[in-house]
Amino acid sequence: MYDWLVAAVLGIVQALTEFLPISSSAHVRIVGEFMLPGQDPGAFFTAIIQIGTEAAVVVYFWRDIVSIISKWCKALVGKHDRKDPEVRLGWLIIVGSIPIVILGLLFQDAIEGALRSLWITATMLIVFGLVIGLADWVGKRERTLEDMSWGQGIAYGFAQALALIPGVSRSGGTIMAGRFMGFDRPAAARYSFLLAIPAVLGSGFYSVFQTLGSTDTVIGWGPTILATIIAFGLGLLVIHWFLGYVKTKSFAIFVWYRVALGIVLYILLGTGVLTAT
Repeated sequence: MYDWLVAAVLGIVQALTEFLPISSSAHVRIVGEFMLPGQDPGAFFTAIIQIGTEAAVVVYFWRDIVSIISKWCKALVGKHDRKDPEVRLGWLIIVGSIPIVILGLLFQDAIEGALRSLWITATMLIVFGLVIGLADWVGKRERTLEDMSWGQGIAYGFAQALALIPGVSRSGGTIMAGRFMGFDRPAAARYSFLLAIPAVLGSGFYSVFQTLGSTDTVIGWGPTILATIIAFGLGLLVIHWFLGYVKTKSFAIFVWYRVALGIVLYILLGTGVLTAT
């Protein structure tokens, strides 16, 4: 029964942190270490429960997604204006998804192994927290998604790929890139959500395929499915709150939180309360 409790808690943690620029993988890793001393919930478990939060994105942005896909498909066969902003956005999401797919496959062993060290997680929380703060401060807040160039779309993609390292944050990386390039906060956040859909769902279902029939997992399939369902339901609420928040507020609170968490994590690791691997 304890596995079910762990899974439920981690599902809540995933939902509360996936869409905020504070790194859900870091939080799942840290909380998992507390609840399963000496054991890492694993990259597999993390990838699966991210399907839940990404399904929440699909539901929340359903109309946008249907419109983008419909217009993109029609434009592909010459039945819609190829200069339509939503057609272009569809292409930008495809192009922006390529870096994380290539880098994820090339460095899969490191992502599932060495890069999950809590020392690296703590460092990334602090370093990228400060970088996100700098990006938000210098960002010009004048561009919308209709202004995005192909180069900016690719830059977004590489920023998303940084999230392969726990502690960076997928939303944090893409929002950071968007703010450095002058996109306003709502545009940066919205594109961050849309860009994540192919990468996260692809990673999650790839993990499912890899683990079918395997019993070599820290948390079993039943508890993992429970965590995924919880992540989906609570994730819908977090998306709604965050998109409202960024319309009027800066990312400062998340920056300070990341730095504080990274410092606390250094202390816990240095005193032996937590183990790095």
